[in-house]
Amino acid sequence: MNLISSKMRGPWTLFRKELLRFWRVSFQTVAAPVMTALLYLLVFSHVLEGRVQVHGVNYTSFLIPGLIMMSVLQNAFANSSSSLIQSKVMGNLVFVLLTPISYLEFFLAFLAAAIARGLVVGLGIYLVVIVFIDLPIIHPLLVLAFTILGSALLGAFGIIAGMWADKFDQMAAFQNFIIMPLSFLSGVFYSIHSLPPFWQEVSHLNPFFYIIDGFRYGFFGVSDMSPVVSLSIVALSFFAISWLALHMLKSGYKLRG
Repeated sequence: MNLISSKMRGPWTLFRKELLRFWRVSFQTVAAPVMTALLYLLVFSHVLEGRVQVHGVNYTSFLIPGLIMMSVLQNAFANSSSSLIQSKVMGNLVFVLLTPISYLEFFLAFLAAAIARGLVVGLGIYLVVIVFIDLPIIHPLLVLAFTILGSALLGAFGIIAGMWADKFDQMAAFQNFIIMPLSFLSGVFYSIHSLPPFWQEVSHLNPFFYIIDGFRYGFFGVSDMSPVVSLSIVALSFFAISWLALHMLKSGYKLRG
């Protein structure tokens, strides 16, 4: 038991450090995303409620899972990517690399912290929303599975981005030109069946679409794609991105000077 504890002390300490890093500024890292999601909900539901139904679900209810998952994904990515780029710019990453933590343990600690932040933000939005809107969850295990897998996928992607970027403006470009477009074009605000055929096919190339569509199925039991197909694609995407992140970590890409 002591041997296991000593082996886990390093990654556990790193994980705890990452948790404290975002929790100490929770007004920015948790409260702000919740407020942003509520503003989106207020504007779009006010304009379109009563005019649009998707899969027989009123528009406000349809919108909420998409907003929750969009916030989860963006914050999971932000947690791992911002931590790495900050450590690189400030020059304190070397102190983590000098510790006897393997690249796999380093990856798992950052990934777990990204998942934790995604879960906290998603739960925060849900708890605020259900005060005003009845939003039952039909398949809670599917909701949890897509939340964890989605957060893990974006957490791993954030590790790649954090290693690749050398400056904050490079990270901002990554968020503005990759993460934000993929989020907004994933079916958060609409069903892809409302799009022309060409753009429906393009949407099928976006892994964010499968995360949000499967997550939404957990609430309403209806979706554009089979939840099994969506879960499989998200899982395969996670393993592919994780393999790349682990390969980069093992090689020390842009981490060792």
